[in-house]
Amino acid sequence: MTPPSRAELIHHLVRTGIAGHVDTPRQGNLRHYQRLCDRNPYYELGLTLSHEWTFPEVLALMAKRCGVMSDENHVWGVDTIDPERTVDALESLADRMARAAARGERVMLATGHPGNLHGTLAEWGRVLRAHGCSLVTAAGGYSYEISTEHPPYRRTLAWSDSVGVVVDDDGDPRHSHHPFAMEAALEELTSRGRPWPQLVIADHGFAGAAGEAGVPTIGFADCNDPALFLGEHEGKLHTAVPLDDGFHTEDYEPLSAYVLHRAGLTDGTARQQHP
Repeated sequence: MTPPSRAELIHHLVRTGIAGHVDTPRQGNLRHYQRLCDRNPYYELGLTLSHEWTFPEVLALMAKRCGVMSDENHVWGVDTIDPERTVDALESLADRMARAAARGERVMLATGHPGNLHGTLAEWGRVLRAHGCSLVTAAGGYSYEISTEHPPYRRTLAWSDSVGVVVDDDGDPRHSHHPFAMEAALEELTSRGRPWPQLVIADHGFAGAAGEAGVPTIGFADCNDPALFLGEHEGKLHTAVPLDDGFHTEDYEPLSAYVLHRAGLTDGTARQQHP
């Protein structure tokens, strides 16, 4: 598709609700912020944060980096993601992708939102591979048990179009926050003497675990996923991209076209980047 201008992309983000007024409820956001302050591992997304974050600090950082409402008294209803911040982060992502393509880097792609972000990441993987990057996969078949109210309880790492996802016992892709699959992938690369990726583009625990391990990481994050924004603030992630991560692939197509165009990955030549 024809890539949108910055203004056109912002209009699309707000019109769809990917940014602007989002469907992610305020009360859920605040609950997640508190659970992160309580050091609940499920909300840490594999990150070990060096600062003892308080609730007011988390809210203030999320207002600054994501664009949620800063008023502590706003405890119910809608919340916001600043579309300008979304596009700023997408431009940072595009510039890092251009550098990866120019250098022929090793890239790993993964998502805990396989029904929403898999298609976009798979397309980027095809483009990056066409521009000389190698797509890193590892630990396929690794499985772990989770605690949920309803079965199935097992999750297994699978690679679909070179994008890491977790699936259940029936092979169906599942939503996931856990860092275990990314940790296993990096551990297997090490045990086999294979090099780690030089760039990870992911979300949830896939992104958190990669950033925690020191891999340059770009993570998509909804306004109820504060850990990745805190990780960015502490220098463990290259960029956290604020957006509602629950849309269909076609809704992200203008976003994807904008990123690929800025990166110079639509005409067969990666845009040159300074080291």
